[in-house]
Amino acid sequence: MKTLVAALLMGIALPAYADTPAQILDRLQTEAGTTASRERGKQLYHGKFRGGKTESCATCHTVNPQEAGRHARTNKTIEPLAPSANRERFTDPEKVEKWFKRNCNDVLSRSCTAREKADFAAYVIAQ
Repeated sequence: MKTLVAALLMGIALPAYADTPAQILDRLQTEAGTTASRERGKQLYHGKFRGGKTESCATCHTVNPQEAGRHARTNKTIEPLAPSANRERFTDPEKVEKWFKRNCNDVLSRSCTAREKADFAAYVIAQ
């Protein structure tokens, strides 16, 4: 206890603990008010949509969320989306929300609903 107090008084940063993908999914399901559906998430991930800047999630992320993708416009590498292939995915709630905001607008030309976010996460986390 003395070590913790001393560290805090000296301004030493203690390591922050990230959420797990399961915790992120639980939070998204709570926001949606329903249990997420992997099947609906799969349809959202692979679906083709009109009106957005990008046709589908798989356009940049590939048909397999465990593989690295390429951004359709910048050609930059996108690390795998599935947590099984990229331990950092779905561990930071702020990043999750940031990317949902950006990518939902790019693909759907609107914000994702809470249910869509939960479904999408359930599908990708299960990969």
